[in-house]
Amino acid sequence: MNDESAAPALRRLLDLLASGAATEDFAEVLADARRRGAPAGVLAEIDDATWQALRVHRTLRQHRRREAELTALFDTAGDLAASRELDTVLQAIVRRARMLLGTDTAYLTLPDEAAGDTYMRVTDGSVSVLFQTLRLSLGDGLGGLVAQTARPYATPDYRTDDRFRHTGTIDAGVLDEGLVAIIGVPLLLGGQVIGVLFAADRSPRAFSPEEVALLCTLAAHAAIALDTAKALADTRAALAELNAANELVRAHSAAVQRAEQAHDRLTDLVLRGAEVPDVAAAVAHLLGGEIAVLDAEGEPLAGRAPVAELAAAVAASRAEGRSVRHERLWVCAVLAGQDTLGTLVLRGRPDLDDADRRLFERAGVVTALLLLLRRSVAETENRVRGELLTDLLTAPERDPAGLTARGRRLGVDLARPHLVLVAEPANRTDGAERERLAGAARRYLFGSRGVGAEHGEAVVLLVPEAEYAAGAEGAEETARQAADRLARLAGFPVTVGAGRTAAGPSALAASYAEGLRCVRALRVLGRAGEGASARALGFLGVLLGDGHDVDGFVGGVLGPLLDYDARRGTELVRTLRAYFDCGGSLTRAKDELHVHVNTVVQRLDRVEALLGKDWHEPERSLELQLALRLQLLAGG
Repeated sequence: MNDESAAPALRRLLDLLASGAATEDFAEVLADARRRGAPAGVLAEIDDATWQALRVHRTLRQHRRREAELTALFDTAGDLAASRELDTVLQAIVRRARMLLGTDTAYLTLPDEAAGDTYMRVTDGSVSVLFQTLRLSLGDGLGGLVAQTARPYATPDYRTDDRFRHTGTIDAGVLDEGLVAIIGVPLLLGGQVIGVLFAADRSPRAFSPEEVALLCTLAAHAAIALDTAKALADTRAALAELNAANELVRAHSAAVQRAEQAHDRLTDLVLRGAEVPDVAAAVAHLLGGEIAVLDAEGEPLAGRAPVAELAAAVAASRAEGRSVRHERLWVCAVLAGQDTLGTLVLRGRPDLDDADRRLFERAGVVTALLLLLRRSVAETENRVRGELLTDLLTAPERDPAGLTARGRRLGVDLARPHLVLVAEPANRTDGAERERLAGAARRYLFGSRGVGAEHGEAVVLLVPEAEYAAGAEGAEETARQAADRLARLAGFPVTVGAGRTAAGPSALAASYAEGLRCVRALRVLGRAGEGASARALGFLGVLLGDGHDVDGFVGGVLGPLLDYDARRGTELVRTLRAYFDCGGSLTRAKDELHVHVNTVVQRLDRVEALLGKDWHEPERSLELQLALRLQLLAGG
């Protein structure tokens, strides 16, 4: 066959090369020439051309494969450069390893330093949950061999390969996945193995050196990805710590600045002579809550007194030297050394950070300073006013105008009405108790315009009318409350007698005498430790009271009957007088009144309805008879 007859076969071989046909298609060209009876020389030429074409075909295939590998590596490098998510990069590497090697599965294991073993980090093509959750002890299996030697290993049949240590756990996972041929290469970073990249088939297979090299390159990319991720994580952690430190510095700086401003504001208030309510309002504004200031006995000096019992919280604050939380309140003891001057209570702020808590405690120190200043001033003023009170009670007639003038200079207007309270220890013992009672009186009057001083065996207090409820009931209640609070302050029972409200030196001295007689009457009646006024003592008050307020006594005892008679034109008062005059005899009373006995009974029933069921009890009966006699003597 001549050259022209071989040309079609050669063109066909070129077409096969151009189309990327399979290797079997090239052999078909020579077989076709034999079937057509081509000469031996032509067949030899076609055979030689076929061999050359196969060489070119293999070279082109290798180039294409190499191009695909390079493309995959470039893509992987691009993933490393573009992606910040480690899982995404590792998943892409494992997927490309499986694709380029044409294996059924690919996976990557990493060591777990905390658990002391290795675990499946990423898998691709796996169908077994057991295999995907497999954990391998260090040194076990093919991966252990790779990690120990830092070299790649491949096995055409894992189950029969005895180069590495088999374990029941690993073999069970491999069997459940159905793997046979496995190749593993190390992830190296600075000569240290930080993981293993695997590719595996479910049928026997020998891995070529090119495939091993390709997998090693992908493993190098995976190592870089892990190192980059670690560096990013460390950088992020450092940045987070730096940001936290910056926030802490800013918060501390803001807290310091706020504390300085608060200190300046509170100090300015004290220096300008502000009162406790002013400081409480400033602290409430700074903390965004509601502040109450209580004195040592728990009485409010500013703000609303809390409902909760605070004794335990105050004791805890005093012991710790800090504010404490009590239910939804914050409590801070106001201390001067070991002396508890009062309590600061914050409501509306269930939680306090350190800065606000220190601010609250600083407010306690400022409040203590303010209370100490006020106490010092009050004690000085009270000592001078006490001298005035002593002179007033000793010789009120000597120089009334001079006493009044002295009082005005000291802030005590003797020309205005005052209630005089006379207080004595219930168990009269020695002068030590009277001194303690005098100190309690100063604390009782603290913050008011009242005056107190020792005089004789008692402590006398002048309370301005504006600081207690007016009227007899107000005097009675003030005396009772004073007895209770002075007892708490002094630590022992105190008897308090209230004289009449009076104005002017002479009237105040007379009121003192009346209050002193009330104290003595309370002691005689066995009511030591109580507080009362002359009116509260009934007819004893009339006998003891200076000025003998007969009309007030008669009106207080017989008032309901007098009013009823005036409105209805009845004779209840006359009937009651006749009943008592006749010794309680209804028969004699009806003769005295010239009415039927039933009329007397009906009138007495009305008396009981107006005066109460105890009107005929001995003490009440005596009081009624005295009032009837006084009313009769007064011409009633």
